[in-house]
Amino acid sequence: MSSSSALAAPAVAPDLSQVSAEARIRWAVEEFGGKLILSTSFGIQSAVMLHLATRVSPDIPVVFIDTGYLFPETYRFADQLTQRLKLNLKTYTPRRSAAAQEAIEGKRWEQGLDGLKAYNFENKVEPMDRAVRELGATAWLAGLRRSQASTRESLQFVQVQNKITKIHPILDWDNRTVHRYLTEHELPYHPLWDQGYVSVGDWHSSAPIQPGQTEEQTRFNGLKRECGLHELSGKSDFSI
Repeated sequence: MSSSSALAAPAVAPDLSQVSAEARIRWAVEEFGGKLILSTSFGIQSAVMLHLATRVSPDIPVVFIDTGYLFPETYRFADQLTQRLKLNLKTYTPRRSAAAQEAIEGKRWEQGLDGLKAYNFENKVEPMDRAVRELGATAWLAGLRRSQASTRESLQFVQVQNKITKIHPILDWDNRTVHRYLTEHELPYHPLWDQGYVSVGDWHSSAPIQPGQTEEQTRFNGLKRECGLHELSGKSDFSI
C-alpha cells in the first residue's frame, strides 16, 4: 500500500479517466489494500460494481445499509447476489428500529426536506459512518455515475469526502455500457426494473419513472436526489 495519506489522494492519484473501470479498481486495491471497502444498495444496477470489484478483490468488505424500509424484492436480490458472488457482506442497520422511529418521530420522509435529512442521517449516514469506523476504512468504492443525476455531474474518479477517499470506477458509464456489461456477464438487474423502476431505495421514497421524468425525480418525491452518503459539498452530512 502506498504511504500517501487518504487526504492527499486526489492530488497524487494518477489520471484514471482513460483507463478501464477494472483498472481503476485495481489501482484502489493496490493503493489502499485492506483499508478499502465497497458500498452497495443492491439497487437496479448494483450487480455491475459488485461483479467488477470482487473480480479484482474477492474478499473486499461489502457494506450494505439496511434501513428496514427496503422492498421485499431488494432483500431477495441481495441474497441472490451474495450467494452467487460470494460477497464478504457487512450489513449495518440504524440503532433504532423502523417501528420505534415511526412511533416517536412519525413518517419523516413526509415531513419536508428537514424531515428527510433527519431520516436519512439516522437510517443511512450514521450506519455508514459506523461501518467505516469499525472496518477501519480509509477508502471507499462507490458505483455512482454522472448520468444518474445532476448532483453527480461534477464528480471526479477520485476525491475526498471529509476524511475518506471516494473512488468512482464507473463514473463515466452510461446506461448502454451498464446494460452491455450485465448482458455479457449474465448478471441481473434488480427485479423492479421490469416494473419501471430506474432507481430503487426505500419503498416509501422510490417510484417507477413516468413519462418526462428524469431518474433523480423518481426518488424522495423529487425533493432531492442524494441521501447524504454521497454529498461532497460543504453541506455533506457524512461526519467521519
